[in-house]
Amino acid sequence: MAWPNVFQRGSLLSRFSHHHVVVFLLTFFSYSLLHASRKTFSNVKVSISEQWTPSAFNTSVELPVEIWSHNHLFPSSEKATLFLGTLDTIFLFSYAVGLFISGIVGDRLNLRWVLSFGMCSSALVVFVFGALTEWLHFYNTWLYCCLWIVNGLLQSTGWPCVVAVMGNWFGKAGRGVVFGLWSACASVGNILGACLASSVLQYGYEYAFLVTASVQFAGGIVIFFGLLVSPEEIGLSGIEAEEDFEEDSHRPLINGGENEDEYEPNYSIQDDSSVAQVKAVSFYQACCLPGVIPYSLAYACLKLVNYSFFFWLPFYLSNNFGWKEAEADKLSIWYDVGGIIGFFIGGPSNMISSAISADLGRQELIQGSSEALATVTGIVDGSGSIGAAVGQYLVSLIRDKLGWMWVFYFFILMTSCTIVFISPLIVKEIFSLMRRRQAHILRE
Repeated sequence: MAWPNVFQRGSLLSRFSHHHVVVFLLTFFSYSLLHASRKTFSNVKVSISEQWTPSAFNTSVELPVEIWSHNHLFPSSEKATLFLGTLDTIFLFSYAVGLFISGIVGDRLNLRWVLSFGMCSSALVVFVFGALTEWLHFYNTWLYCCLWIVNGLLQSTGWPCVVAVMGNWFGKAGRGVVFGLWSACASVGNILGACLASSVLQYGYEYAFLVTASVQFAGGIVIFFGLLVSPEEIGLSGIEAEEDFEEDSHRPLINGGENEDEYEPNYSIQDDSSVAQVKAVSFYQACCLPGVIPYSLAYACLKLVNYSFFFWLPFYLSNNFGWKEAEADKLSIWYDVGGIIGFFIGGPSNMISSAISADLGRQELIQGSSEALATVTGIVDGSGSIGAAVGQYLVSLIRDKLGWMWVFYFFILMTSCTIVFISPLIVKEIFSLMRRRQAHILRE
């Protein structure tokens, strides 16, 4: 019968303490702040492009040649646009590499230290990139590339760590709902970044970088002193131990194997003297877990589309329709509002990168090792970032050669590829669900 299961899952909410609420909010806003500073770059692309090209002086008072030459990085806005696309690609490639590394590091070091270090260090890099170079009137393409590589590596510490912390605190029975709400953190961060950037853009684009970097740095300090990585840190039982009493909550979003009922791992927390040290799984073992590779490929195509809107929507509105940059930033917020509600791209993207990644990292095939969670999250999100990195350069290239309409055709193609990669898994899950229901009926 289904009614007892409903009441069991409803009672799960009663076991959430104020510690769960604090962890939810801290991880939510920590990643929101990372996204806010990341969003700033896309919100000020028009201002940066004008500053790097002669167009910045075409409509203003004529300046001495030496001052113009000091700001002159590119001969035209088209060249500046290609370089902006290159910076997006550089960032996402380094971000992807960093995700694979950060996932492994996060499974072996204290997640709070890794997350706090990444937030504070990334904030300093963003400040140097956007504010300090403008105040010093120092413009150099190689410096911008190096800074953005470092920023990508540092920002990559965020997602694997926050997903792993959330996975430590919230069980599988409530993970779909909890992670569904929590995964709106990226969209909230985008909205926050757009609001902060548009509010100070009139004073200069460097102040947009200054404000978001300062807020992110402060958030990193709060994380260092306030985040609890797992219930065991304050003497509470681990979430897996609680789930041993919830038979139905052992069924994850992704099936770990065919013989689901043959082996039930025990994650109960005991004294250190009686518990063997859990060995973290290797990168190769994590890749071989069922569902990891197909979801990684699907997420690569989906994140390409999602991040293309993330990086280029304000620029597209300003460049194609002649809107003021601050107004384009405000309108682009509605894309992220749709991401919070879960419509179309936002919903599947958030679920793959959060709830599904968490379940992939806690499959029964791991035989009791919960240390794969951050590694698997890094693999899935890292693969997505590789796809997004390739896409950002292709967007600028397609726009330059064929126009914006072909960019949207390209998005349609990538979304279709997402469906192709994920369809076999959906079919497998449907058949598995039907078999479980038949077995349940026979037992009754």
